[in-house]
Amino acid sequence: QVQLVESGGGLVQAGGSLRLSCAASGRTFKGYAMGWFRQAPGQERDIVAAISWTGGNTNYADSVKGRFTISRDNAKNTVYLQMNSLKPEDTAIYYCATERAGSWRSAPPQRVSDYGYWGQGTQVTVSS
Repeated sequence: QVQLVESGGGLVQAGGSLRLSCAASGRTFKGYAMGWFRQAPGQERDIVAAISWTGGNTNYADSVKGRFTISRDNAKNTVYLQMNSLKPEDTAIYYCATERAGSWRSAPPQRVSDYGYWGQGTQVTVSS
């Protein structure tokens, strides 16, 4: 079955950086968009960034544009989220996700409902 395993979370001071990784297994990921979402306590799960299956197209939440970068290595079935200039409001559990069926879309989807497989999440805490 499809498995997604996130790593790289932790505690960092405001202004610092972290790099999240998500290793995927269980099938080929050619044709499948991937995304990073986050969920803070008492809040809904929201998109952070998404990337098309080729890696050529990306989308970002307005709150992270210019600070976060999503990328993928299809040879390694891995997607990354480089997070710079972190702020306390970035504190959340970060989840990696992939589409249930390959859509081969050039524009990566951004809704939670567009994704069918999820990792267990990794905690990111930014102190002020």
